[in-house]
Amino acid sequence: MTDIPRIAITGASGRMGQMLINHVIASDRVMLSGAIEREGHAWVGKDIGEAMGGAPLGIIVTTDAATAIAQADAVIDFTAPAATLAFAGHAAAGGTVHVIGTTGMSDDEIAQLDAPAGRTVIVRAGNMSLGVNLLTQLTKRVAAALDEDYDVEVIEAHHNQKVDAPSGTALMLGEAAAEGRGVALSDVSDRGRDGITGARKRGDIGFTAIRGGDIVGEHDVMFAAAGERIILRHIASDRSVFARGALKAALWGQGRAAGAYDMLDVLGLSDTL
Repeated sequence: MTDIPRIAITGASGRMGQMLINHVIASDRVMLSGAIEREGHAWVGKDIGEAMGGAPLGIIVTTDAATAIAQADAVIDFTAPAATLAFAGHAAAGGTVHVIGTTGMSDDEIAQLDAPAGRTVIVRAGNMSLGVNLLTQLTKRVAAALDEDYDVEVIEAHHNQKVDAPSGTALMLGEAAAEGRGVALSDVSDRGRDGITGARKRGDIGFTAIRGGDIVGEHDVMFAAAGERIILRHIASDRSVFARGALKAALWGQGRAAGAYDMLDVLGLSDTL
């Protein structure tokens, strides 16, 4: 590893990819070493700075993820599940820290990260922001304090281009509520309501997904009982909160023992609340 960690960014042309690149080049703690895009993308072969409408940065957008990741100390990845699994293999081969913000991964896909996590540091989270990770811990504590007289509903809102639902953050919050109650989310999750659904099942954790406009990310966890509601809320108004968290994770992972970590580990919140 160089004195200043080298960072490769996957999905370089995407909203989060460009946000991450801007944060990396603005930082004096890391340096950009690679920009990765899919085969056939118009940016491939171009200088990433020029492709983003700015000055050249001397980094050419590439489809050769294996080489770009091998030359980096950390790769930050907000792409798609299949791509993330491929990148995880490359990161494990090179001992590169892999920061994963990809959402929409199935339980089986997440389980497939166990093997590469045995060879390198993987930090995976449905949301990289400090506020959301605090909300996760609060949700767990409130769920533990309240019995099943309180229905739990996770309500999330995102922009109209988001392709997965519920969001990764919503699932994080649902997992936290389930853990607080000592149950498995898979046993109590209620994700689909349409038509004559019947009464709500006691103890279920429900999910509601809203898609519209340019909403960055809003999450409410509602505990509703007869006569009262408790609502925990986080609103992200700027994607930079996710980029800052991802860079923090990339730096935190340097020199760590191989393994699977999350943002609670990065932020030192694993044992709090």
